[in-house]
Amino acid sequence: MSVGHIGPVGIISTAMALALSGNTAAEPAMEEIVVTAQKREQDIQDIPFSITAIGADAVESRDITSIDGISQFVPNLQITPTPGNSTSAQIAIRGGVTINPALTWETTVGLYLDGVYIGKTQGSVFDVIDIERIEVLRGPQGTLYGRNTLAGGINLVTKRPTGEFGGKVRAGLGNYGAQTLAASVDLPEFGSTRISLAGRTEKRDGWVEVGTPLGFPPSSVSELGNVDNRSFRAAVDIDLSEQITVGYRFDHSENDQAASHSQLHRLDFNFGLPLDGFVSTQREEDAAVDGPSFEESEVTGHSLTVDWDINENLAFKSITAKRDLEWNDGLDLDGTPIDVAHTQRLSDYDSFSQELQLVGSYGDVNFVAGLYYFEDDGFTDNPQRFFGAFGPFGLTFVSRYGFETEAFAVYAQADWAMTDTLTLTAGLRYTDEEKDIERELGIPGLPRTIPAGTNASTSFDDVTPTVSLTWAASDSITAFIRYAEGFKSGGFNGEAQTVADTLQPYDSETVRSVEAGIKGTWLDNRLRASVAVFQNEHQDMQLSVFTAQGAAGSSIRNAGEAQIRGFEVEGALALTDDITFSAGFSYLDPEYDEFLDCGGGVDVARNRAFPHAPKNTFNASLDATLLRNDWGNVRFIADYQRIGNHFLYPFPLTPDSNPACAASALAPATEIDSYTVSNARLLVSDVSVSGDAKLEIALWVNNLADEEYRANMIDFGPGFASLTPAYYGLPRTYGVDFQLSF
Repeated sequence: MSVGHIGPVGIISTAMALALSGNTAAEPAMEEIVVTAQKREQDIQDIPFSITAIGADAVESRDITSIDGISQFVPNLQITPTPGNSTSAQIAIRGGVTINPALTWETTVGLYLDGVYIGKTQGSVFDVIDIERIEVLRGPQGTLYGRNTLAGGINLVTKRPTGEFGGKVRAGLGNYGAQTLAASVDLPEFGSTRISLAGRTEKRDGWVEVGTPLGFPPSSVSELGNVDNRSFRAAVDIDLSEQITVGYRFDHSENDQAASHSQLHRLDFNFGLPLDGFVSTQREEDAAVDGPSFEESEVTGHSLTVDWDINENLAFKSITAKRDLEWNDGLDLDGTPIDVAHTQRLSDYDSFSQELQLVGSYGDVNFVAGLYYFEDDGFTDNPQRFFGAFGPFGLTFVSRYGFETEAFAVYAQADWAMTDTLTLTAGLRYTDEEKDIERELGIPGLPRTIPAGTNASTSFDDVTPTVSLTWAASDSITAFIRYAEGFKSGGFNGEAQTVADTLQPYDSETVRSVEAGIKGTWLDNRLRASVAVFQNEHQDMQLSVFTAQGAAGSSIRNAGEAQIRGFEVEGALALTDDITFSAGFSYLDPEYDEFLDCGGGVDVARNRAFPHAPKNTFNASLDATLLRNDWGNVRFIADYQRIGNHFLYPFPLTPDSNPACAASALAPATEIDSYTVSNARLLVSDVSVSGDAKLEIALWVNNLADEEYRANMIDFGPGFASLTPAYYGLPRTYGVDFQLSF
């Protein structure tokens, strides 16, 4: 069965998903969608695990330029901005997530740009121009992608230069003073060289206005939650011969803006300060802050890819890449004009990777094998100040940490067509890595709690297999069952509060996953439906618990064992030749089998919350071409997403009765209530302007109902008066975009 797009929806999702992308033909058609999720080009329906791909039409029609705009289309995917930031994200797939954005932490979901690994949470949300498609791989990807893809992976695939002159210019205006301008151009091919260039800039005023209450010093900024970013991309392909192509990719993205508002949501006592008047459990669009409040991100990437078609059955690929990140933020954590809690993270991060791949076929066997090398290093200066304006009660901390990683891997995977209907897939990867940490912590003028130069090193290795069986029951129905393993690298706690904790590494987290699914099409390819069920067994689960002790420290624990069960159902129906409705529902049932806490000797598995794992999520999209005319088309798109209530941290559900357990923040205090976000767009497209030039006008509104929802929170716990800042999602935004294609 071929897969592809129904009508103009543009959301591709099969192999436990569905396949939709733009189609202006009179009748809906299921066309083949090619993805590279298994390091080689394949029909998306032949992938033996759950994958969703968001196609170019969906990306362009919804103006998606970064990963934070895709979770509304993907079952069991949550992308949440980290507290106070818009350029860092907590990415969760099927309940697997990394909560702490510190550079020393590894991600649970691997993020890739044109095959290049992007290794950290900080700076993970950046503009990518000229996106061809976005592939979301659900379930562990340890065999082909390796470390830190324990929950899944996200592939951002950009467009290749065409060698034919053409391009687009897009300009937009919106509320809160929003202004966007983007342009991309494909240059004519000269010789054997093809080049494309693209740039984008976006500005928007802050949706939180900052003032100065009577009797307080002037606020440090005039607004919070604004946007000010610029990005540029260049792509060059050179044919050295009929068999060899060299591709160079350059991307650069900058953000320089104020931070998000740390709105004071809860406070058990006010420290004798006039803080009570700033506590609010409703979304506030006016604020007063005193500390520096900023977010600066500069991401630069270079990659060189060599594709060599050795013969019709064998191909070689080399991907060499270097990525640099400078990322700084300053947060007024209490969100008031009183000098209570301030922190900064001034970070620098660099990575280098080299991957060699061999892809081919021999008889009934298709295979991919490879070698992978990765190294990175980073450093964060994390100064903190608490009650800085109150003399002897004030505390200032010097907190710094740096690290290095070196990893090597070898892998292979093969598909064997056992019969006309049965395909067996098997693969194996071996990874070996070394890690170093350096830590400093203390109060200026006093002996350091952790002296400068405190360092440690350790190593990890892991073997991650996968095996699956795919059955083509008919031309239109396919089923699979898959076993896969993945692991998330261990390491050191960069936010440790003692020398002993600094020197003690935590172990890698591993997962064993079983997944089964079936998918098919009916009604002459007008109905597509799919279902997947899975069970993930986690060992040595890594959990970062914010303790708010000392220099806002975190405790990192290999909590023990957990099981996450769930299922996903999706479908798409072409109601008419011009109207397509799609929907998805996902269910999660996570539980700890063992959670060792309270000094490591007490099993509290029945009294710990599971973070970022809503039991139910639901999404739906309606894509309707309302009018087709000689002068153009009129199209309406509506997207709806419902996120169930969920916890943010693995805190106790109720106070621990065991005296060995210290007082802790409680999970219900930072539970996120279920919420709904709806977006809509009305597009007038294909309007002839001059020659082949076409004009498109788009009226859009996001968060249509102006839902007031908390996206994230931090609970400082009873040791700090349970001070809890909340971070709200954007209010309703709307605007108009104009695009000229030539």
